[in-house]
Amino acid sequence: MKSNLRRGKLIKWKDDRGFGFIQPIDGGKEVFLHISELKDATRRPQKNDTIYYQCTVDSGGKVRACNAFILGARNKKASLNGNTKPRTANTFKFPIIEVLLLSILPLFGVVHFAWTIRNPLPLIFYPVMSVLTYTLYADDKSRAKRQTWRTSEQTLHLCELAGGWLGGFIAQRTLRHKSKKQSYQLVFWAIVTTHYIAWLFWLFQGITLLS
Repeated sequence: MKSNLRRGKLIKWKDDRGFGFIQPIDGGKEVFLHISELKDATRRPQKNDTIYYQCTVDSGGKVRACNAFILGARNKKASLNGNTKPRTANTFKFPIIEVLLLSILPLFGVVHFAWTIRNPLPLIFYPVMSVLTYTLYADDKSRAKRQTWRTSEQTLHLCELAGGWLGGFIAQRTLRHKSKKQSYQLVFWAIVTTHYIAWLFWLFQGITLLS
């Protein structure tokens, strides 16, 4: 390990905002830690985790942790000297098969709905909301890297609920954003399930109600 690699305990962590504070082992001042500075983590950080890190000073003169990793929750392929291998986050393939499988029922339902009401707008709504949701995901990840004010998870979930969940799914797979946070994934898949139930109700019950 590098001589300037430090150790401390994560005494505060705001998972929804992606930051917290480390108490150095030597008892010095608390050090700010942002999620983007955690390298090769196999899970989300938690309070009382032991963190190894280096220090840097931002433009405002505040000390921040950088090149950090969680003891016991680091990719085994990561080197022990604080360096990491080049990431391949931008080379993730588009999940074609998964998207096709997930979109079959909603696509059939929205086509049937548009045909029933003789209005093409429902066919446009899903793609528009998906593009909007994907854009919000990309912007939120960019904000996380810049350590600026984030888009709230409630906003992302509302867009998914309004029909943009497929765009959210694509963003999770291609951008690797919000894909490992269990609490977020729980709500996301609840939204997807709600859409599926709604379309199943329309296809099997709505037709009878309209006839």
